[in-house]
Amino acid sequence: MVKDGIYYGVGLGAAGLLLSVVFHPAWGAPFFLLAAFCLYFFRDPERAIPAGDVVVSPADGKVVHMRPTPGGGVRISIFLNIFNVHVNRSPIGGRVTGVEYKTGSYLMAHKELASDENEQNTLTIDPDRPGMQPVIVKQIAGLVARRIVCYKKIGDRVEKGERFGLIKFGSRADVFLGPEWQPTIQVGEKVAGGSSILAKLRNPPAGGV
Repeated sequence: MVKDGIYYGVGLGAAGLLLSVVFHPAWGAPFFLLAAFCLYFFRDPERAIPAGDVVVSPADGKVVHMRPTPGGGVRISIFLNIFNVHVNRSPIGGRVTGVEYKTGSYLMAHKELASDENEQNTLTIDPDRPGMQPVIVKQIAGLVARRIVCYKKIGDRVEKGERFGLIKFGSRADVFLGPEWQPTIQVGEKVAGGSSILAKLRNPPAGGV
């Protein structure tokens, strides 16, 4: 459970209890329902992280776009609705070399323009193996989301599948991969953060990523 969910749940539950006691139980019912939803929304289940030379999904959700990028890479976009787990996980192991927050619009997160125009935080990770291109993850706010949280800073080490942040309420996560990665999923597939494989190394040498 993400601590934000505990704070919101306890606060809304306390408000519901107060209204129930002072006025009528019916007055407190909406607050109890909101408290239950917050506890559900901010859940943070454990995940089995795949081994080997693979990129894992940074978020739960549905793959809505796969677009080629300059240099032969690919951008994979994952849409998270309000019922998905919103904790974000690192797609690979490596060193954080960039963290950049940008203000922006709040277009519906599944739209193509959201990748460039919406509020977002970009995390750049250099893989453990020298000579490979960085993997970039964008946390993108959506129509409802109004707060992006990132726990990492430049210089931090991340492991594959490690939690690095979250986006509150409906949102999107984009992953930018270099040409050395071969996507293993398709548009329309549902993925789970930290455990679903998005891509495999085309020519894996000895040792893991």
